[in-house]
Amino acid sequence: MELTWFGHSTWRVEVGETTLLIDPFFDNPKTDTDPEEVDPDHVLLTHGHADHIADVDRFRGAHFVSTPELAGYLGDQYDVDDATGMNLGGTVELGDAYVTMVRADHSNGIDTGYGTSAGMPAGYVISDKMPTQVADEDSETFYHAGDTSLHTEMRDVIAPFLEPDAVAVPVGDHFTMGPWQAAVAVDWLDADVAFPMHYDTFPPIEIDTDDFVREVEATGSPADVEVLDGDETFDLSEHFY
Repeated sequence: MELTWFGHSTWRVEVGETTLLIDPFFDNPKTDTDPEEVDPDHVLLTHGHADHIADVDRFRGAHFVSTPELAGYLGDQYDVDDATGMNLGGTVELGDAYVTMVRADHSNGIDTGYGTSAGMPAGYVISDKMPTQVADEDSETFYHAGDTSLHTEMRDVIAPFLEPDAVAVPVGDHFTMGPWQAAVAVDWLDADVAFPMHYDTFPPIEIDTDDFVREVEATGSPADVEVLDGDETFDLSEHFY
């Protein structure tokens, strides 16, 4: 599994021969990538805010996954004709990847508008093996927390049953968790690798990522914190093997 961070909450996840893109928003200071170069098979949307769906129209040829409400909006406003609506707790098989939609605690108005809701915001757990109650030591699993505050489902459900090896958590504060809450999340999730995201895009969420590194260390978590540069790729397989 290869993970590429394009800044903010935008990630490319490559699982076998399948390419997933999460929350396309390339108008951020961390990336120089032309969206046309990404060419994903599937686009996953955590929620409907503008800084997570702004570049949807650059990927109309891909298959989209989101809440049913957001999928309907994509069809009406972006002429997306290949979208799967799913909901919290569900798992879908997308090529070589298994994608489970999990809870996120956040608001979810379309384009931050107060008049239209896109349903519950979400995060995604992506694995190369179907999640079951039997642990699979050979699987590789990545958890994109979406925009969220700290919530105990991370500790009580995602960590023990979905067993993420790597986690991306928002750290910018103001609209999501800040460094200390994100560090608690990393500790609860019991992951091997943690990536900060959703920071430095605009003034309210500018932070020093060293604060996040120190907070993770303070929890006693053994997770390796990887602060990626924009457009940098992390090979999860190489980390373990």
